[in-house]
Amino acid sequence: LLCDQQAALMGHGCLQAGQAKCTYGTGAFLLINVGKKFIHSGNGLSTSIAWSTDNGVQYMHEGGVYSAGSAVDWLRDGLGLVRDVSETDTLASSVDSTDGVVFVPALTGLASPYWDSNVRGSFFGINNNTTRAHIARAVLEGISFRVRDVYEAMNSRWSRKITSLSVDGGLTRNKFLMQFQSDILGIPLKVPRMSESTSLGVAYLAGLAINFWDGKKILQKKNIIRTVYLPQLSKIVRDRKYQEWRNAVSAAVTYSRSDSIRSQTTLFNS
Repeated sequence: LLCDQQAALMGHGCLQAGQAKCTYGTGAFLLINVGKKFIHSGNGLSTSIAWSTDNGVQYMHEGGVYSAGSAVDWLRDGLGLVRDVSETDTLASSVDSTDGVVFVPALTGLASPYWDSNVRGSFFGINNNTTRAHIARAVLEGISFRVRDVYEAMNSRWSRKITSLSVDGGLTRNKFLMQFQSDILGIPLKVPRMSESTSLGVAYLAGLAINFWDGKKILQKKNIIRTVYLPQLSKIVRDRKYQEWRNAVSAAVTYSRSDSIRSQTTLFNS
């Protein structure tokens, strides 16, 4: 028995402590292998068993972003800004920046590391010059910033920094998103040739269980990389952008809490 995200961790060949992957589907889920010793994660992350073999148990930390692919789908289905989600790649790349627009993708609340279900999706900085290209770019950037939230939480609990990230899922076809994700994390993103990392991970674990594979190193060799995205922003620029993002999250949280208080007051007075 192997859960989907744990299977993807193995499918990416993240077999050693410190190796991490992120799957971009409806949500985005960042996992890091923390080795054979149980280490309480804390900091808004969860700790669980990655897998168990005759050689022992491997543990992991996990952080989830609820709105990733669903936020892009919303641009198509909810707002009608695009006819196909693939258009967001071209739209986002057609402008040099969001022109000050920031999007907090909390369409179903904020998961790790905030865990605040009352926060809702928010746009900041919209003006008369805002176009659908700026909106599309802001949504893709917002997804990347949310993944950095989880990345920062993991790095603060891990003795060594995550130096690269293996990625999979439908959104990895979005070149703008992948490049910006690498830029805002400041590390390489590796997209494997085999996109079905979950299925591959199940096959790998089954092979290890019956000694079909000659050790774990061969699995890492089989994990052929198709594309590598390298960061292009300086540390100063990406940290400035991330701080602007954190300010937007704080504003969204503050508004959501004040709105909740107003709702409770109205209910009480009625």
